Amino acid sequence: MKVALIVPCYNEQEALPIFYEEVMKVVIAMNCQYELIFVNDGSKDNTLLILKDFAAKNENVTYISFSRNFGKEAAMYAGFSNADADYVAVMDADMQDPPTLLPQMVKILETEDYDSVATRRVSRDGEPPIRSWFARKFYQLINKISDADIVDGARDFRLMKREMVDAIVAMGEYNRFSKGIFGWIGFKTYWLPFKNVERVAGETKWNFWKLFKYAIDGIINFSEAPLSIASWAGIGMTFIAFIMMVIVIVRRLCFGDPVAGWASTMCVIIFIGAIQLFSMGIMGQYIAKTYNETKHRPHYIVAESNGEKVKRIK
Repeated sequence: MKVALIVPCYNEQEALPIFYEEVMKVVIAMNCQYELIFVNDGSKDNTLLILKDFAAKNENVTYISFSRNFGKEAAMYAGFSNADADYVAVMDADMQDPPTLLPQMVKILETEDYDSVATRRVSRDGEPPIRSWFARKFYQLINKISDADIVDGARDFRLMKREMVDAIVAMGEYNRFSKGIFGWIGFKTYWLPFKNVERVAGETKWNFWKLFKYAIDGIINFSEAPLSIASWAGIGMTFIAFIMMVIVIVRRLCFGDPVAGWASTMCVIIFIGAIQLFSMGIMGQYIAKTYNETKHRPHYIVAESNGEKVKRIK
């Protein structure tokens, strides 16, 4: 049995030494073959130098360094594409994904009929209340409007069998949303709950607006509901406009009433214009993502790596 751990890294120079020390204790205690795949996502600090030091000390460490910052999704995809193991896990370097859970995750896959073991937070201690509220509402919304089964509190930290990893790599779409992909491809998943853990060092790269944009991307990538909303809004506004037009004509013919109120007329025009712009914005998001897909640009470009068989452009 061989286990590969994929660790996306972006400006994690403070957390990496702590993470490496802890994860090495775990894999040594597991007494199995292992591979640590660190993906440097265009870090501007000393992350790459630290990864090179790990690789020089440990032949089981592979580092992949991107030519620029391509994002966490690209880093995860690079890890999946280059992992060669029976079981593959993805986890963050900030220790919010406890390495101590790995032995339990491996045991579940070996002894029970599951294809993956995924982790979910049962608490959001230390997280701003407004952020927690929006997160819960996002999970409720996306599960209602898409085919992807996304569990509330789900983390990217999960251990998967080879068949599931191959399915993820086969989904070569450019606009990636891993939480949705994990749910969409199916496979039997065991959910392992754990309490929220604060990062050990450094600063989080995910502020509220980045998470909000990520949520919007997830909805657009895995649901056509926004397009349906725009379509029905257009139909509804057309119907309302027709009724209002009939009312105005009848009032004019029957009562000789002029159209009253410049202010009310402007309010109606602005409201209808806002609905139109909102609908155009939704369609623009889908068109932009379709445009990005048709260009067939690579998900990532590797600037350097110590792995001889690493796929450098994919």
